[in-house]
Amino acid sequence: MTEKQPLNRDQMAAVLAQRLADGSIVNLGIGIPTGVSNFLRPEQEIVLTSENGVIGYGRLAGAGEEDPDIVNASATQSVTLNPGAAIVHHADSFALIRRGLVDVTCLGAYEVAPDGSFANWKTTNEEWNNLGGIGGAMDLAACSKQIFLALEHTTRDGEPRLVKKCALPVTAPAGVTLVVTNIAVVSVRDGKFILEEHAPGYSAEDIQAVTGAPLEISPDFRQVSV
Repeated sequence: MTEKQPLNRDQMAAVLAQRLADGSIVNLGIGIPTGVSNFLRPEQEIVLTSENGVIGYGRLAGAGEEDPDIVNASATQSVTLNPGAAIVHHADSFALIRRGLVDVTCLGAYEVAPDGSFANWKTTNEEWNNLGGIGGAMDLAACSKQIFLALEHTTRDGEPRLVKKCALPVTAPAGVTLVVTNIAVVSVRDGKFILEEHAPGYSAEDIQAVTGAPLEISPDFRQVSV
């Protein structure tokens, strides 16, 4: 029997990168999604955008390549620029989003439901929480053609994050089409969670046991490849 091996954050980002269609305009949100830029192949010709006005960036900058003015959505990770990249005003960046030109937005989340709704923000008084409120997530969720989510399958207390109905205030009432967790890849379609891939060592029964809503098993259910 194969030992259970949950995916790490880099592997989750790599799975997201695999699922992006060639030539897409993509926004990568804070957290796991920012790592996607390291796993894109040049032939995919993906155009990455960030709300702060960096359009056409590439992988994370290595040692000695950092420019504090060229960062992704995290505002702390320096990135490289691809040929043809542009730096635009913050308002122009949001105009691109609100015009509906973003094909896919990749976001982190706390909860997601089979109707495609999700919750990915909260405010706290904790000193460590310097992210503020909802940021640009609501604009991205409302205007992007597809929403991909990356999140741990359960909370630190072992409670499901894939649920029948979001208990937290939703960022958007619909739009999620793909969920990548540390143990599964799940499509969201026709009001259902469809289990497509599993981390090494995990069965469909294992994944259903920690999921708060029914899973439909894809006929192509297979182990994730990263």
